Amino acid sequence: MKIGARYLDGETEFTVWAPLRERVTVEYSAPGKRVPRQLDLEREGSGYWRALVEGAGPGTLYSFILDGKERRPDPASRSQPKGVNGPSEVVDHAYQWRDSSWKGITPAGMVIYEIHTGSFTPEGTFEAMIPRLGELSALGVNAIELMPVAQFPGTRNWGYDGVFPFAAQDSYGGPGGLKRLVDECHMAGIAIILDVVYNHLGPEGNCLHSFGPYFTDRYKTPWGQAVNFDGPFSDEVRNFFIENAMHWFEDCHVDALRLDAVHAIYDFSATTFLVALGRRVRAFSKEAGRPFYIFAESDRNDPSLVRDERLGGAGLDGLWCDDFHHSLHALVTGERDGYYEDFGEIGQLERAFKEGFVYSGQYSKYRKKSFGAPLTDVEPSRLVVFSENHDQAGNRMLGERLSSLVSFEALKLVAGAVILSPFIPLLFMGEEYGEDAPFLYFTSHAGRELAEAAARGRAEEFRAFQWKGAPPDPNSEDTFLKTRLDWKKGETGRGRMLREFYRALIEIRKTAPALAGASWDSVEAASEKTLLYLHRRSNDAKALAVFNFGKEASTASIPPVSGRWLRAIASSDPLWGGTSEGLMTPPWIDGPGALMLSPESFVLYIKEG
Repeated sequence: MKIGARYLDGETEFTVWAPLRERVTVEYSAPGKRVPRQLDLEREGSGYWRALVEGAGPGTLYSFILDGKERRPDPASRSQPKGVNGPSEVVDHAYQWRDSSWKGITPAGMVIYEIHTGSFTPEGTFEAMIPRLGELSALGVNAIELMPVAQFPGTRNWGYDGVFPFAAQDSYGGPGGLKRLVDECHMAGIAIILDVVYNHLGPEGNCLHSFGPYFTDRYKTPWGQAVNFDGPFSDEVRNFFIENAMHWFEDCHVDALRLDAVHAIYDFSATTFLVALGRRVRAFSKEAGRPFYIFAESDRNDPSLVRDERLGGAGLDGLWCDDFHHSLHALVTGERDGYYEDFGEIGQLERAFKEGFVYSGQYSKYRKKSFGAPLTDVEPSRLVVFSENHDQAGNRMLGERLSSLVSFEALKLVAGAVILSPFIPLLFMGEEYGEDAPFLYFTSHAGRELAEAAARGRAEEFRAFQWKGAPPDPNSEDTFLKTRLDWKKGETGRGRMLREFYRALIEIRKTAPALAGASWDSVEAASEKTLLYLHRRSNDAKALAVFNFGKEASTASIPPVSGRWLRAIASSDPLWGGTSEGLMTPPWIDGPGALMLSPESFVLYIKEG
């Protein structure tokens, strides 16, 4: 069932779900018309109301009046030009797309770059990103993940407090700005992944309660009421969110969605919402003649999310892997507070390379229970890994990025671990040049009570960690301004050097045949003391990376090898700002021997011929 305001050849069809209402009226003001008009909608099956209206074209502002009393925006509004408490706007989704030849990028081939629209540029808009696309493409990025852009209160927000899931944030440029960005990305060979939130909605401006039982009291999320995916009236609630996914794909040409925190989507149906969503997206992909993808973030180490539906899974296309991050972060920082309590041993990073999940049924001290399940039947190319992202930096009390916590050598070391892995690599905006501005949590709630509740909630989240002091006020504009990227840092000195290092690493990942292997059989890993050995192969092509996570130089034993293996890149090379201290690895190896690795460094060898 199509919902919202759909402009169709001079007429606009208004459709809204309000099963418990006795009367629904649309009040609308066309552009240039001062006096609003009203029209009652007709009740249809399953609680939907509908009307076809002439003279309510693009730019028309409208609201729904419920039972003659409550005036509310459209829950499926495509545009909120006056914010979350203002009227909705009719949008014409006809657009002069130039991407008819665009066929997308498979997840296994993606190098993802995560962006927060508001802090990526000084302007904080979709269109302001466009001049940066060439630079990202030159870096090797071919997929951008946008943090949520659904309309939220005010102008500053991570996006997870959105209350109009169909409406691109007005202060970012609205639906028109988003379409122009997507079109330009496709012209530059870059896919767009959009982060969406289907587990809850924000509190300020949330009007869904007025229309129907979108939420349930049977479950509770950490962020508010759970969405009603399996109770009475849940068929139409599911339709709302499935239509939301289709809106981003069909109207905005987005390539993939990243579902936030699916562990907070409570659904005990025989056919879950996630399964139904996956089916609809696969059907649409066939109709459209190109693939569209669904990725998931989960806190459960649950392989069933990406397992084929025929094998009892949800059939999604990719899964964020926190275990890889936690293993890597704990090794290079030495932190053991909070969820890092479960990590810190090099053998755990070895396990992450070999199996994806570190916890696949083992006992977790942090969780105080056995946790996770094995990924044995899910290929590594279904996992997204990173050394940092918005959560891992932003959920620190002071928002420190990794560049503020470890040495320059360690930044190159973790870059090698992520980019040379068999998984889908993700970079967080600015990571490539070592941006050291914090990524803080920020909001712009209008009411003092909500602003204070957000501040209290942040303080509560940090209790498991040993951080000192008080978190910055999320509702302060200064908190937001501190997070903006400073692109000049990547133009000179170590910033430029690190960016070029990332570019070289990504180029190797894309062109070395040995790194094309995407099965667990093509990956071997071993560790000893501070050293980790990573073997990658594809057919006859082979590669060996050796990582030293120690603060001291270390000797690595090279196993027997046949043929000559050429050094592809070494992080301790003076070309990349390494000191090497006389320990520069040889340009090739052709048999068993020893390698002296500098502190916090790695080297990659690729078999010749």
